[in-house]
Amino acid sequence: MDHVVTSSASTVRSGYLDPAAPAVATVLSGDTVSYPNTWTHWGNEAVYGMTFADREPLRHKYPDGPYSMIGPVEVADAEPGDVVCCTLEQLRTIDWGWNSFPLGVGALPSDFAEPYVHYFRFSEDRTRADFVDGVTVPLRPFLGVVAVEPVGEAHTSAILSGSYGGNLVLRDFTVGASLYLPVAKQGARLWTGDVHAAQGDGVVDQTAIETAAELITLQLGLRKRVPLEGPLLETADAWTLIGFADNLDDALVTCLRSCIRWLHTAAGLTERDAYALCSMLVSFRITQFSNQTGSAYSSIPPRAVHAVIPKSVFTEDTRDRVATWLAGA
Repeated sequence: MDHVVTSSASTVRSGYLDPAAPAVATVLSGDTVSYPNTWTHWGNEAVYGMTFADREPLRHKYPDGPYSMIGPVEVADAEPGDVVCCTLEQLRTIDWGWNSFPLGVGALPSDFAEPYVHYFRFSEDRTRADFVDGVTVPLRPFLGVVAVEPVGEAHTSAILSGSYGGNLVLRDFTVGASLYLPVAKQGARLWTGDVHAAQGDGVVDQTAIETAAELITLQLGLRKRVPLEGPLLETADAWTLIGFADNLDDALVTCLRSCIRWLHTAAGLTERDAYALCSMLVSFRITQFSNQTGSAYSSIPPRAVHAVIPKSVFTEDTRDRVATWLAGA
């Protein structure tokens, strides 16, 4: 069954997950949810060509963050200890986007004297965008923020991320990929937002090509009793795990330990062999390097490192074992 969730004042929260919000849809495992005409940042107030000076008041108007979050969608029978599998079936962006950095943010918060914003027009087939003379950007749209609600009744800034998902900015969460999120609350209560047209690992100036969508379609599957500790992304070629911390050193160590535990429980490797495999064949990449020394927002996103585990090195029997583990009870 397909459910349609439109963006409106009642279904969108500007910059945060809202535990008090009523469910916009309740779905069964295997149902799809379509989100037509999603909003741009800051409650749909970001428009093409707006100057940086015109945009700056919006950052202060929405102190929880810029993302227009749609939700929550509840998954029937989801409860803590389960996992929701979010498979991205369709994503077509609107025809424009932007990259920007205010002063005091990104990996180089004090290197530039002026803030920056650059607007893009996308090709009709959404495959490319001209940047500056001599540079064309290939577009690879993905969802930057997907989250189930964490424990508690307080607002959670959509800038943040953790075991529940959130601001993951995993550039491989493109059409065909599946994101597994551990459930923390009855019904899971899924939120999504922050569409990106293209991004490099690290997001060093703190924005990708930010945009919105003409259409997003997610299939939601419930996996009962899967002991997953945090977000896991699955593509045709790899499994990806992510670690969060206040600094990159600790984020890498957290990610590495998560990989070792997951390879041990899901794939059946010994922990010693899993550690060795991580050194030989797993790529550890900077997901996000964030700095908000001068930000208008009330939260600071963590540093994040993700590990890309290639499926090709495992036998078919081992891949089947992992698939069975992810399928749950």
